[in-house]
Amino acid sequence: MRGGVGPALIYAMLNVTQALQQRRSIRAYRPDPVPDALIRELIELAARAPSNCNIQPWHIAVASGDSVRRLRSALQQYLQSGAAPTPGFAAATTQLQAHHRERQVDCAQRYYQALGIERSDRAARQGVAQRNWAFFDAPHVAFISMPSTMNQSNALDVGMFVQSLMLLMTERGLGSIAQGALAQYPQPIFAALDIPEGNAILCGLSFGYPKAQAQINALHMPRAELDQYCSFAS
Repeated sequence: MRGGVGPALIYAMLNVTQALQQRRSIRAYRPDPVPDALIRELIELAARAPSNCNIQPWHIAVASGDSVRRLRSALQQYLQSGAAPTPGFAAATTQLQAHHRERQVDCAQRYYQALGIERSDRAARQGVAQRNWAFFDAPHVAFISMPSTMNQSNALDVGMFVQSLMLLMTERGLGSIAQGALAQYPQPIFAALDIPEGNAILCGLSFGYPKAQAQINALHMPRAELDQYCSFAS
């Protein structure tokens, strides 16, 4: 058993299998900040992720404290201005078809049901969507970017880095949620944070200590059966 990662928080170290089984997208957080030394440790560990020719294309910009509050306010103002999204890379959910589209719809239905929102309630759904740019009240948010000249194979490397970081956070009793939505309005983010010139944002990652009593944090999305996405040859 280890402690010292949060107020009165003691956790058992998980193995990789347990961390994969327990990780989920957290959408409600306690205000307690995560110690800076722990954040740095987890990011350094996550950077052990593999990358093509060891180029390590990822960059992560972490905001905490007043920086989070200022950025949250700036993004809310940007949204209210009616500005159009200008992501550096194409959104991941465009032109989904067949079972991929069905899974997307199922995910939304489960999400709104957990919040007690009817799918026909457009105003409520828009309010929920805007919670992305409030970082779900997490005390920390990170923005993951890579050079805009890179492509999908490099994004795969960055994805392995992000997954490694999320699993490490799960291991240490933290919650997180990877958010493609946080790449849609990059202007306020580049103005607020130190991100290398020429980089484009792939996603954001809100994180902190989960709010245990929040019903939304009990939501666990199902996974497809193995035979639906895996084939074997002998």
